[in-house]
Amino acid sequence: MESALQYVTDGSGAKTAVLLPIHEYEALMEDLSDLAVIADRRGEETIAHDEFLAELRKDGILSD
Repeated sequence: MESALQYVTDGSGAKTAVLLPIHEYEALMEDLSDLAVIADRRGEETIAHDEFLAELRKDGILSD
């Protein structure tokens, strides 16, 4: 992801904040949300891949 970051600096030139394009901010927020879901689900029971596919087919989400 190539970005056009801009930095906000204080009087001594130290970076204090960053500005980035809104689409990059939104992508970062989506990634953060995805990571939160992963963390919340980390302890959940897992199922075999074949069983998962069978459930998707049964529910009409996946076709043969």
